[in-house]
Amino acid sequence: MDSTIEIQGRQLKLSNLEKILYPAAGFTKQQIIDYYVRIAPAMIPHLAARPLTRKRYPNGVDEEFFYEKNAPQHRPDWVKTVPIWSEGNRRMVHYILADDLPTLVWLANLAAIELHPSLSLAKDITCPTMMVFDLDPGPPANIVQCCQVALWLREIFEHFGLQSFPKTSGSKGLQIYVPLNTPTSYESAKPFAHALAQLLEHDHPEMVVSDMKKKVRTGKVFVDWSQNDEHKTTIAVYSLRARERPTVSTPVTWEEVERVFKKKDASLLVFEAGQTVKRVEKMGDLSAPLLVLKQRLPDLKKRAESAGSETQEPISIAAQAEEEAEPVRLFRRNSARKVSRSGRR
Repeated sequence: MDSTIEIQGRQLKLSNLEKILYPAAGFTKQQIIDYYVRIAPAMIPHLAARPLTRKRYPNGVDEEFFYEKNAPQHRPDWVKTVPIWSEGNRRMVHYILADDLPTLVWLANLAAIELHPSLSLAKDITCPTMMVFDLDPGPPANIVQCCQVALWLREIFEHFGLQSFPKTSGSKGLQIYVPLNTPTSYESAKPFAHALAQLLEHDHPEMVVSDMKKKVRTGKVFVDWSQNDEHKTTIAVYSLRARERPTVSTPVTWEEVERVFKKKDASLLVFEAGQTVKRVEKMGDLSAPLLVLKQRLPDLKKRAESAGSETQEPISIAAQAEEEAEPVRLFRRNSARKVSRSGRR
């Protein structure tokens, strides 16, 4: 079944609408398009002006897929693109900008089920507008353990005066975002993220790893700090995932994270397309602060030095996260002493 529709003055030809792309759920391409239309008011602001990588499943989520960065030549002339130099490919890549509903529907019609935007705006690809931590559980660990790690992360962020916002990955794990929206660079954000991941591993070695090697991740939560890179992308807020069922990467509240950890019930953080739409209708866009909240990463060296003369350990911040982690620990230790002296736990 094919049809031609008009959206916001744009003509789109939709094809194979009855094709089932989620066999286990009987979820069709038409239902995928319908989901993206309904979620678009909340989702498009998180995609707008960002280079977009698409993960396409033309024959469904059980079949072969491919990543697509370059815009296809057969695209409509109204689909916006932006040229960005690729060091790896030694050429310009023309990324799509999903700035409007017609573009989002056109992508869904191409079976671009998963959408992965950059952490940067296209106008300054070297400046991330947010920092992200991808909490990935190694079986038999699951999202319940991710919730515990997320709460530890939130505590660290609060320690630095930073607000953070959780969302499900739509797959096995949880992702924590720290909005920045201030001048920064990946050269600052990535080592800082690595330092915090190492700090968590240092403090909770029984549950946390910061190393990507799969052999060390069994039963633990991998805190993936490496997403904070100009050349990487993270699953978009509200994107469908190519799982057995049409689950969605869905913003959640910290209260929900706490409840899942308390009840040890991983199913409480699984949301399919229809549920996510209803959540947004009821709760609004829980990830909206990512777009506007302005925060600055702390100067670890300065904070460590200002911790005072209680320690004689040398302080040095280098590009390597292994070196940067030490001032974080130092700052935490000094702060812990202050809390201890105040009589508070």
